[in-house]
Amino acid sequence: MESTPAAWSQTDAFLAETLVGHDPALEAALTAQREAGLPEIEVAPVAGKLLDLLVRISGARRVLEIGTLGGYSTIWMARAVGPHGRVVTIEAEADNAAVARASIDAAGVGDRVDIRVGRGADVLPTLDGEFDLVFIDADKESNTIYLDWAARLGRPGTVIVLDNIGREGEIVREDSTDSKVDGTRDGLRMLGDDPRFDATALQTVGAKGWDGVALALVV
Repeated sequence: MESTPAAWSQTDAFLAETLVGHDPALEAALTAQREAGLPEIEVAPVAGKLLDLLVRISGARRVLEIGTLGGYSTIWMARAVGPHGRVVTIEAEADNAAVARASIDAAGVGDRVDIRVGRGADVLPTLDGEFDLVFIDADKESNTIYLDWAARLGRPGTVIVLDNIGREGEIVREDSTDSKVDGTRDGLRMLGDDPRFDATALQTVGAKGWDGVALALVV
């Protein structure tokens, strides 16, 4: 089969059907997000399952998410932390947070999720304690700010997941004028240069196009 965006999406659908399956609560969260007019920039189902597995593999019980949107990824991680775990998720837009709150409660994990409304750079300094896993999926221009706080609010062994690092391959263009590309590249360079992190990254293709994810440990 020729490698095209249509083929990537078809393959993603097969993988989701085979490995993730159908989930009424998660699908309802997506429906609520669409009906509210939120952008369709949530993680794909296979990526949601990846977050679930990373939380469970690492044994994370305290998770920080930067960028709630409609709560789709939040539900995945709130399930994974278990009944005694906690997810703190930050959302800049109050309307988005309200949609997320309703979907998270409807999924039965509302008691595990603390939604903080405000810009990440403003909310992060107000948080206490250590987080076991940090998922960063917000404005790319602030990636270095978010990574710095992930290290401060983490501990040795904290897992960091930085989403959307592929940017259709534009990250290799030094002449890029796209602030999202610049912010993504700055975040990747920080992961490579800052001694607090040990990291790698993978390119991906699928329903979300040509993109990728970076994984790091706080060391």
